[in-house]
Amino acid sequence: MRRFLFAGLVLALAGSQPALAQNTNSGTDKFAQLETLLPTPNVYRTASGAPGKEYWQQRADYDIQVTLNDAKQAITGRETITYTNRSPDVLPYIWMQLDQNILDKNSMTTATEVSQLQDRMTFQSMEAMLADFDGGFKIDAVTGRDGKTLKTVINHTMMRVDLPSPLRPGQSYSFNVKWHYNINDQLKENQRSGYEYFPEDKNYLYEIAQFYPRMAVYSDNQGWQHKQFLGNGEFTLPFGDYKVSITAPADHVVASTGTLQNASQVLTATQQKRLAQAKNAKKPVLIVSQEEAVKAEAGRATGTKTWVYAAKNVRDFAWASSRKFIWDAMEIKQSGKPVLCMSYYPKEGNPLWGQYSTEVVAHTIKTYSKFTIPYEYPVAISVHGPVGGMEYPMLCFNGGRPEKDGTYSAQRKYGMISVIIHEVGHNFFPMIINSDERQWSWMDEGLNTFVQYLTEQEWERNYPSSRGEPRNMVNYMKTDKTLQSPIMTNSESALQFGNNAYGKPATALNILRETVMGRELFDHAFKTYAQRWAYKHPTPADFFRTMEDASAVDLDWFWRGWFYTTDYTDLALESVKSYTPSTGDPAVEKARLQQLQAAAAPSISAQRNATDLKSTLVDEKPELKDFYNAYNPLAVTAADQQRYAAYRAGLSPEQQQRLAAEPQYFYELSLRNLGGLVMPVIVQLTYADNSKEIQTIPAEIWRKNNEKVTKVMVTSKPVISFVLDPFQQTADTDQSNNAFPRQPAASRFDLYQQQQQAPANPMQQAAKAASPMQKQEQKPVGGQ
Repeated sequence: MRRFLFAGLVLALAGSQPALAQNTNSGTDKFAQLETLLPTPNVYRTASGAPGKEYWQQRADYDIQVTLNDAKQAITGRETITYTNRSPDVLPYIWMQLDQNILDKNSMTTATEVSQLQDRMTFQSMEAMLADFDGGFKIDAVTGRDGKTLKTVINHTMMRVDLPSPLRPGQSYSFNVKWHYNINDQLKENQRSGYEYFPEDKNYLYEIAQFYPRMAVYSDNQGWQHKQFLGNGEFTLPFGDYKVSITAPADHVVASTGTLQNASQVLTATQQKRLAQAKNAKKPVLIVSQEEAVKAEAGRATGTKTWVYAAKNVRDFAWASSRKFIWDAMEIKQSGKPVLCMSYYPKEGNPLWGQYSTEVVAHTIKTYSKFTIPYEYPVAISVHGPVGGMEYPMLCFNGGRPEKDGTYSAQRKYGMISVIIHEVGHNFFPMIINSDERQWSWMDEGLNTFVQYLTEQEWERNYPSSRGEPRNMVNYMKTDKTLQSPIMTNSESALQFGNNAYGKPATALNILRETVMGRELFDHAFKTYAQRWAYKHPTPADFFRTMEDASAVDLDWFWRGWFYTTDYTDLALESVKSYTPSTGDPAVEKARLQQLQAAAAPSISAQRNATDLKSTLVDEKPELKDFYNAYNPLAVTAADQQRYAAYRAGLSPEQQQRLAAEPQYFYELSLRNLGGLVMPVIVQLTYADNSKEIQTIPAEIWRKNNEKVTKVMVTSKPVISFVLDPFQQTADTDQSNNAFPRQPAASRFDLYQQQQQAPANPMQQAAKAASPMQKQEQKPVGGQ
């Protein structure tokens, strides 16, 4: 048996661990409840995390007509908005979002950008500093239903519209807006929409969003959400019905949110027939083939077509237009309802897009519906163009383009599949479960990235997901805390936005599902949140409370640590002590001590004295010896046997049976929380017979002392090693302190041939460059 530290006394299990009895912590108690941080429940939002009995939300319905000018890359539009006040408040004015104004010459985003000049600058970075794009909305008119001009005030990306009379609860108001703006070259002004120009065939591909003045959200928890659009914080919008008429060149194909209302006017008979075939297809059907798209690229229609789309109960609207589009479609059934999955892409996207895009769309709708709520919209669309990844109801823009020769790397393939999953998944977060992206990016990006991870793993076994696995978050979590911010940070103020808004919350949810709650409890609670807040406006408190309410798991410690701090996981196994219970039998115990004594190595002094000291004084004068010179304390005496007999006589039959049973092994583990983030303690025990066992201790082990605890484990077999978090499921940032006995970290180093000759210095290089010239001058001229 291997022993880490032997203690010969009988182990007393009760009252022997001062670390567990300690009830003080340095700093904030990590198990303190969140009541003081979360808003007080009320009739609108309950303590369970569900909408209250008087929950309300506003509504905005749109009738929009827009025209795409392909010659000037510009949009003109007009809209009628009907705004319904379902709140208990009287509204003297309303607020609208003018998100295109992020590209205005006086944009607050540009004014507040931080930048530096370097000794070496690319032409692209210099051109960005000198950019003179005339962007932003040009508002031509805002009028009431009577045609009279309404007073407006524009504050960067927000516009206040003063109403002719206050809008009372239950009333609706319709008004009109006319506007125009220039479309940005997305490759120069990197925004969430724009155009891409293809010089080879002199065509444009447009991905159009934030193209119309939109109503801001007015809610019970914060009133008007009119924080300026600076870039990171995206959008939150009220739900409504849309009718949008899009006028584009007659040879363009237009993809859009909603369902096409006038197919017979804009599609050929062949295209309509193919679209009908797609409804019963097992794989995508081409509505517009690559050959047809290439033929369209070569022409230029002089006329226009108007595509009419309608969408019910959506929070936004987007579209795309180009004569370059290949178009394929495949219908699936989701909870008995048909969903037409479609992709639009130029030939530059093939072969990747034709093989994968629509299949990925369909897979995403099915998987997200399983983990959240059934997808209820009639279409789901993926468009390939200049925008790397952006989401809108029923439609998203995605990157991922192969090389010009049609080849691509595995990274490009999986990157494309992942971005389509992510952006299609945004139909659920936040297009349906309509969280406030302007305030809390993690509520849509983090939750969506988590379900993206689940969907990737169901696409292909061992899919190379970049986010979701706890081990992938370690490098971020162990960076300097001054370079991090808590997840519960406003979207515009969060540091390391991708890690903070996407990666860390997705990792947290995966740890909740796999390690803290278990899949059954987590999946039920997560689905409950989605069901409660579908087509509504949830807040972080609604999510936190629902996850606890539907699972009976106190998660306040988890939300506090993962979402409100920059603490990280670093649990250390500092030491292990090994104990075995004493039998009490002097014949057994004294024999064991004799064996230990005989096996103990003598000190270096004792070894040298054995040869250097020929004799001692007692050796020379035996009269100095007494009783103790012959006494053997480890010899079993009659008194020892009498005491043992009395001890056995005083034991109950059960206690005597315990003494006679197979030996048990007791181990006292000293655990320390170095990173500050309390987490479950997952211990792998390896026994002397090389078998292994995993024991998981809930995070509540830290509730009495957040920094250090001891834990006793009892086994029927001797243990030769203990390892914390063997499967890297808690994002532990330092595995070197996870094992006892300590295990060396395995790594490798590269060998290379030492450079034999130093590189030439500048003078040598100059001389070498001049040498051919000198030889040429010395060469005889022909004829001489």
